[in-house]
Amino acid sequence: MIEREALVSYVNGLLSPERFKDYGPNGLQVEGALQIGRLVSGVSASLALIDYAIDTQAHALLVHHGLFWRNQSGCVTGWMKKRLAALLAHDINLLAYHLPLDAHPVYGNNAQLGLSLGLEVKGSFGEQNLGLWGQMKPTQAMQAGAHPEGFAPEVLSLNTLLHRIERQLNRKPLVIEPAGFEPGAPLGAVAWCTGGAQGYFESAMETGASVFLTGEISEPQTHLARECGVVFVACGHHATERGGARALGVHLGERFALESEFVDIDNPA
Repeated sequence: MIEREALVSYVNGLLSPERFKDYGPNGLQVEGALQIGRLVSGVSASLALIDYAIDTQAHALLVHHGLFWRNQSGCVTGWMKKRLAALLAHDINLLAYHLPLDAHPVYGNNAQLGLSLGLEVKGSFGEQNLGLWGQMKPTQAMQAGAHPEGFAPEVLSLNTLLHRIERQLNRKPLVIEPAGFEPGAPLGAVAWCTGGAQGYFESAMETGASVFLTGEISEPQTHLARECGVVFVACGHHATERGGARALGVHLGERFALESEFVDIDNPA
């Protein structure tokens, strides 16, 4: 068990939310039990995730998307009442970290997505330096030369990257390729930023990247990709942002001897 304030203080110190201009409050959004022994983490503070925390007697929820956002009405009605009432009735703490959990160099969504896809970070870009860019690395087996004689080494191409995305994220991404782009040819730099970062596309181009990965795509990005020669890959908002809450939850469980579980509430967006 750990006291609530000690856990919140540790996570705030780790993620440094004060460094970010964000769309809502980061940290403890709903106060619950003083002592925390079981932690459930997930992407969003949906009623389904809250109900799971209740059913498994969790003392705290850790999420990327909390309950409170800029430009909300402030009224506790409808869906907001249901979620808050459930948390308060069962004395469950809600910790939410948005941009700080995107940006952390180890436990962040961007760092975890890069790690899962075998992308080596070379630098950052975009507003508040949230985006990352780098190079695709061979798989561990290829790095070690552990392939049979006569077996062709892995070509680090767009096709290779898309295969890794499908395998790691369990979904087929939407891909916009410029005319004449060779998906089987060796790939240059890759830029990525999880979630709804389609607006970072032009900043990603400035890194010299051949490909930009994010969660969503809007209408203008299709034309930009076709006209500017950079591949746009939309992998799913939810799918690209599972890594941070999962990794941070594991870390907190190990550091403080908490019972910690990541729960993935399916979301096709």
